[in-house]
Amino acid sequence: MRDLLGAHMSISGGVHRAPERGRAAGCNVIQIFTQNANQWRGKMPTATDAAIFREKLEESGILDVVSHDIYLVNLASPPGDTRDKSMIAFQEEMQRCALLGIDKIVMHPGSHLGEGEDVGLKRIVESFNSLFAATPEFTGKVLLENTAGQGSNLGFRFSHLKSIINGSDCPDRFGVCLDTCHSFAAGYDLKTSAGYAETFAEFDREIGLPRLACFHINDSKKGLDSHVDRHEHIGQGTLGLEPFRMLLNDPRFTSIPKILETPKGDNDEMDEINLQLLRGLIT
Repeated sequence: MRDLLGAHMSISGGVHRAPERGRAAGCNVIQIFTQNANQWRGKMPTATDAAIFREKLEESGILDVVSHDIYLVNLASPPGDTRDKSMIAFQEEMQRCALLGIDKIVMHPGSHLGEGEDVGLKRIVESFNSLFAATPEFTGKVLLENTAGQGSNLGFRFSHLKSIINGSDCPDRFGVCLDTCHSFAAGYDLKTSAGYAETFAEFDREIGLPRLACFHINDSKKGLDSHVDRHEHIGQGTLGLEPFRMLLNDPRFTSIPKILETPKGDNDEMDEINLQLLRGLIT
Protein backbone atom coordinates (compact mmCIF):
# COMPACT_ATOMS: atom_id res chain seq x y z
CA MET A 1 0.00 0.00 0.00
CA ARG A 2 1.37 3.42 -0.98
CA ASP A 3 1.65 6.00 1.79
CA LEU A 4 -0.43 9.17 1.64
CA LEU A 5 2.46 11.61 1.92
CA GLY A 6 2.78 14.67 -0.29
CA ALA A 7 3.22 18.42 -0.46
CA HIS A 8 1.65 21.65 -1.63
CA MET A 9 2.33 22.08 -5.34
CA SER A 10 2.49 25.20 -7.51
CA ILE A 11 -0.11 25.77 -10.24
CA SER A 12 2.18 28.10 -12.19
CA GLY A 13 1.47 27.62 -15.87
CA GLY A 14 -1.93 26.10 -15.19
CA VAL A 15 -3.60 23.96 -12.55
CA HIS A 16 -2.97 20.88 -14.72
CA ARG A 17 0.77 21.23 -14.04
CA ALA A 18 0.42 20.45 -10.33
CA PRO A 19 0.00 16.64 -10.57
CA GLU A 20 3.16 16.17 -12.66
CA ARG A 21 5.09 18.41 -10.26
CA GLY A 22 3.82 16.31 -7.39
CA ARG A 23 4.88 13.09 -9.06
CA ALA A 24 8.38 14.51 -9.75
CA ALA A 25 8.76 15.44 -6.06
CA GLY A 26 7.74 11.97 -4.88
CA CYS A 27 4.22 12.85 -3.74
CA ASN A 28 1.37 10.38 -3.51
CA VAL A 29 -1.06 13.18 -2.55
CA ILE A 30 -0.94 16.92 -3.25
CA GLN A 31 -2.49 20.17 -2.11
CA ILE A 32 -3.03 23.10 -4.47
CA PHE A 33 -4.48 26.57 -4.68
CA THR A 34 -6.98 26.70 -7.52
CA GLN A 35 -6.12 30.39 -8.10
CA ASN A 36 -3.56 32.99 -7.03
CA ALA A 37 -3.69 32.85 -3.23
CA ASN A 38 -3.16 36.59 -2.79
CA GLN A 39 -5.89 37.85 -5.12
CA TRP A 40 -9.61 38.04 -4.42
CA ARG A 41 -10.80 36.85 -7.82
CA GLY A 42 -9.51 33.95 -9.86
CA LYS A 43 -10.20 32.43 -13.25
CA MET A 44 -12.96 29.83 -13.36
CA PRO A 45 -11.80 26.67 -15.16
CA THR A 46 -13.42 25.93 -18.48
CA ALA A 47 -14.71 22.46 -19.25
CA THR A 48 -11.52 21.91 -21.26
CA ASP A 49 -9.33 23.09 -18.36
CA ALA A 50 -11.10 20.71 -16.01
CA ALA A 51 -10.80 17.79 -18.43
CA ILE A 52 -7.06 18.35 -18.86
CA PHE A 53 -6.57 18.56 -15.08
CA ARG A 54 -8.44 15.30 -14.51
CA GLU A 55 -6.47 13.62 -17.30
CA LYS A 56 -3.10 14.77 -15.93
CA LEU A 57 -4.13 13.74 -12.43
CA GLU A 58 -4.95 10.22 -13.58
CA GLU A 59 -1.70 9.97 -15.55
CA SER A 60 0.33 11.09 -12.55
CA GLY A 61 -0.87 8.36 -10.23
CA ILE A 62 -1.51 10.92 -7.49
CA LEU A 63 -4.00 9.33 -5.10
CA ASP A 64 -5.75 12.44 -3.74
CA VAL A 65 -5.89 16.21 -4.22
CA VAL A 66 -6.81 18.73 -1.55
CA SER A 67 -7.49 22.40 -2.27
CA HIS A 68 -6.57 25.27 0.05
CA ASP A 69 -8.62 28.44 -0.11
CA ILE A 70 -6.98 31.84 -0.61
CA TYR A 71 -5.39 33.58 2.38
CA LEU A 72 -7.56 36.69 2.06
CA VAL A 73 -10.83 34.99 3.04
CA ASN A 74 -12.15 35.88 6.50
CA LEU A 75 -15.63 34.51 7.11
CA ALA A 76 -15.57 35.94 10.64
CA SER A 77 -15.47 39.50 9.29
CA PRO A 78 -18.25 41.96 10.22
CA PRO A 79 -20.67 43.06 7.50
CA GLY A 80 -18.83 45.09 4.90
CA ASP A 81 -16.43 44.88 2.00
CA THR A 82 -14.13 42.17 3.39
CA ARG A 83 -17.01 39.91 4.33
CA ASP A 84 -18.69 40.38 0.94
CA LYS A 85 -15.45 39.59 -0.89
CA SER A 86 -14.79 36.60 1.38
CA MET A 87 -18.20 35.09 0.66
CA ILE A 88 -17.77 35.51 -3.09
CA ALA A 89 -14.21 34.15 -3.03
CA PHE A 90 -15.10 31.06 -1.04
CA GLN A 91 -18.14 30.32 -3.17
CA GLU A 92 -15.97 30.57 -6.26
CA GLU A 93 -13.48 28.20 -4.62
CA MET A 94 -16.28 25.69 -4.09
CA GLN A 95 -17.37 26.10 -7.71
CA ARG A 96 -13.82 25.61 -9.06
CA CYS A 97 -13.36 22.49 -6.94
CA ALA A 98 -16.66 21.09 -8.18
CA LEU A 99 -15.50 21.56 -11.79
CA LEU A 100 -12.06 20.04 -11.12
CA GLY A 101 -13.40 17.09 -9.15
CA ILE A 102 -11.70 18.11 -5.86
CA ASP A 103 -13.80 17.12 -2.86
CA LYS A 104 -11.82 18.65 0.04
CA ILE A 105 -11.19 22.36 0.68
CA VAL A 106 -8.86 23.29 3.54
CA MET A 107 -9.54 26.72 5.05
CA HIS A 108 -8.48 28.87 8.00
CA PRO A 109 -11.64 29.67 10.00
CA GLY A 110 -11.01 33.42 10.21
CA SER A 111 -10.25 36.26 12.62
CA HIS A 112 -12.71 38.02 14.93
CA LEU A 113 -10.81 41.34 14.58
CA GLY A 114 -11.32 42.30 18.22
CA GLU A 115 -15.05 41.59 18.39
CA GLY A 116 -14.62 38.42 20.44
CA GLU A 117 -14.46 34.69 19.80
CA ASP A 118 -18.19 34.04 20.18
CA VAL A 119 -19.10 36.74 17.66
CA GLY A 120 -16.50 35.54 15.17
CA LEU A 121 -17.50 31.88 15.45
CA LYS A 122 -21.17 32.75 14.98
CA ARG A 123 -20.36 34.68 11.80
CA ILE A 124 -18.41 31.72 10.42
CA VAL A 125 -21.36 29.41 11.06
CA GLU A 126 -23.75 31.83 9.35
CA SER A 127 -21.36 32.15 6.40
CA PHE A 128 -21.20 28.42 5.82
CA ASN A 129 -24.93 27.97 6.17
CA SER A 130 -25.34 30.44 3.31
CA LEU A 131 -22.47 29.03 1.24
CA PHE A 132 -23.61 25.42 1.36
CA ALA A 133 -27.16 26.43 0.44
CA ALA A 134 -25.98 28.62 -2.45
CA THR A 135 -23.47 26.15 -3.93
CA PRO A 136 -25.11 22.73 -4.32
CA GLU A 137 -22.69 21.74 -7.09
CA PHE A 138 -19.92 21.32 -4.49
CA THR A 139 -20.76 18.10 -2.69
CA GLY A 140 -17.44 17.63 -0.90
CA LYS A 141 -16.27 18.74 2.51
CA VAL A 142 -14.74 21.85 4.00
CA LEU A 143 -11.76 20.99 6.19
CA LEU A 144 -11.39 23.49 9.01
CA GLU A 145 -7.68 23.97 9.73
CA ASN A 146 -6.55 24.54 13.29
CA THR A 147 -4.46 27.69 13.68
CA ALA A 148 -1.55 28.89 15.83
CA GLY A 149 -3.73 31.61 17.36
CA GLN A 150 -1.83 34.66 16.17
CA GLY A 151 -3.63 37.93 16.74
CA SER A 152 -7.38 37.43 16.71
CA ASN A 153 -7.26 34.22 14.65
CA LEU A 154 -9.90 31.66 15.55
CA GLY A 155 -9.43 27.91 15.44
CA PHE A 156 -6.43 27.52 17.76
CA ARG A 157 -8.52 25.48 20.21
CA PHE A 158 -10.29 22.32 19.14
CA SER A 159 -13.37 23.70 20.88
CA HIS A 160 -13.52 26.51 18.27
CA LEU A 161 -13.74 23.98 15.46
CA LYS A 162 -16.35 22.03 17.42
CA SER A 163 -18.47 25.20 17.76
CA ILE A 164 -18.43 25.79 14.00
CA ILE A 165 -19.31 22.19 13.15
CA ASN A 166 -22.00 21.74 15.78
CA GLY A 167 -23.50 25.18 15.14
CA SER A 168 -23.91 24.57 11.44
CA ASP A 169 -27.07 23.52 9.65
CA CYS A 170 -24.83 21.05 7.75
CA PRO A 171 -22.39 19.46 10.24
CA ASP A 172 -21.80 16.52 7.91
CA ARG A 173 -20.15 18.88 5.41
CA PHE A 174 -17.14 19.50 7.67
CA GLY A 175 -13.90 17.71 8.41
CA VAL A 176 -10.69 18.93 10.04
CA CYS A 177 -7.16 19.48 8.76
CA LEU A 178 -4.69 19.27 11.66
CA ASP A 179 -1.48 21.27 11.23
CA THR A 180 1.39 20.03 13.41
CA CYS A 181 3.17 23.41 13.55
CA HIS A 182 -0.05 25.24 14.40
CA SER A 183 -0.96 22.68 17.05
CA PHE A 184 2.39 23.00 18.82
CA ALA A 185 2.38 26.80 18.61
CA ALA A 186 -1.16 26.83 20.02
CA GLY A 187 -0.07 24.85 23.09
CA TYR A 188 -0.71 21.21 22.13
CA ASP A 189 2.48 19.41 23.15
CA LEU A 190 2.99 16.94 20.32
CA LYS A 191 6.68 16.65 21.22
CA THR A 192 6.23 14.16 24.08
CA SER A 193 4.46 10.81 23.98
CA ALA A 194 2.17 11.91 26.81
CA GLY A 195 1.40 15.22 25.11
CA TYR A 196 0.79 13.49 21.79
CA ALA A 197 -1.65 11.08 23.40
CA GLU A 198 -3.49 13.85 25.24
CA THR A 199 -3.70 16.05 22.13
CA PHE A 200 -5.51 13.38 20.15
CA ALA A 201 -7.61 12.36 23.15
CA GLU A 202 -8.80 15.98 23.40
CA PHE A 203 -9.41 16.10 19.67
CA ASP A 204 -11.53 12.97 19.94
CA ARG A 205 -13.49 14.35 22.89
CA GLU A 206 -14.15 17.73 21.28
CA ILE A 207 -14.55 16.85 17.60
CA GLY A 208 -14.20 13.10 17.07
CA LEU A 209 -11.30 11.41 15.29
CA PRO A 210 -13.52 10.34 12.35
CA ARG A 211 -13.65 14.01 11.28
CA LEU A 212 -9.85 14.17 10.92
CA ALA A 213 -9.45 14.18 7.13
CA CYS A 214 -6.02 15.71 6.46
CA PHE A 215 -2.72 16.59 8.15
CA HIS A 216 -0.39 19.45 7.38
CA ILE A 217 3.03 18.05 8.30
CA ASN A 218 5.27 20.94 9.32
CA ASP A 219 7.97 21.53 11.92
CA SER A 220 7.78 24.83 13.83
CA LYS A 221 10.31 27.65 14.03
CA LYS A 222 8.80 28.79 17.32
CA GLY A 223 8.16 26.95 20.55
CA LEU A 224 5.24 25.44 22.42
CA ASP A 225 2.38 27.89 23.10
CA SER A 226 4.17 30.68 21.19
CA HIS A 227 1.08 31.40 19.06
CA VAL A 228 3.44 32.21 16.18
CA ASP A 229 2.78 30.56 12.82
CA ARG A 230 6.21 29.90 11.29
CA HIS A 231 6.75 26.61 9.46
CA GLU A 232 10.11 24.83 9.33
CA HIS A 233 11.56 21.84 7.50
CA ILE A 234 11.06 18.46 9.11
CA GLY A 235 13.45 17.92 12.02
CA GLN A 236 14.92 21.43 11.78
CA GLY A 237 12.51 23.17 14.14
CA THR A 238 11.37 23.03 17.74
CA LEU A 239 9.28 19.91 17.21
CA GLY A 240 12.12 17.68 16.04
CA LEU A 241 11.58 14.24 14.50
CA GLU A 242 9.77 12.33 17.25
CA PRO A 243 6.27 13.80 16.76
CA PHE A 244 6.40 12.86 13.08
CA ARG A 245 7.62 9.37 13.91
CA MET A 246 4.68 8.90 16.28
CA LEU A 247 2.16 10.27 13.78
CA LEU A 248 3.43 8.30 10.80
CA ASN A 249 3.32 5.05 12.75
CA ASP A 250 -0.08 5.69 14.34
CA PRO A 251 -2.44 3.11 12.79
CA ARG A 252 -5.41 5.44 13.32
CA PHE A 253 -4.03 7.82 10.69
CA THR A 254 -2.68 5.51 7.97
CA SER A 255 -5.45 6.36 5.51
CA ILE A 256 -5.35 10.15 6.06
CA PRO A 257 -3.45 12.42 3.59
CA LYS A 258 -0.36 14.06 5.11
CA ILE A 259 0.82 17.15 3.26
CA LEU A 260 3.97 19.24 3.64
CA GLU A 261 3.75 23.03 3.75
CA THR A 262 7.41 23.54 4.60
CA PRO A 263 9.30 26.56 3.21
CA LYS A 264 9.99 26.36 -0.51
CA GLY A 265 12.90 28.81 -0.56
CA ASP A 266 15.44 28.62 -3.37
CA ASN A 267 15.84 24.83 -3.18
CA ASP A 268 13.24 23.10 -5.32
CA GLU A 269 14.36 19.74 -3.92
CA MET A 270 13.27 20.40 -0.33
CA ASP A 271 9.88 18.72 -0.76
CA GLU A 272 11.62 15.58 -1.98
CA ILE A 273 14.16 15.76 0.88
CA ASN A 274 11.44 16.23 3.50
CA LEU A 275 9.37 13.38 2.06
CA GLN A 276 12.35 11.05 2.08
CA LEU A 277 13.04 11.96 5.71
CA LEU A 278 9.43 11.31 6.68
CA ARG A 279 9.37 7.97 4.89
CA GLY A 280 12.49 6.97 6.76
CA LEU A 281 10.58 7.36 10.03
CA ILE A 282 7.95 4.76 9.05
CA THR A 283 8.59 1.41 10.70
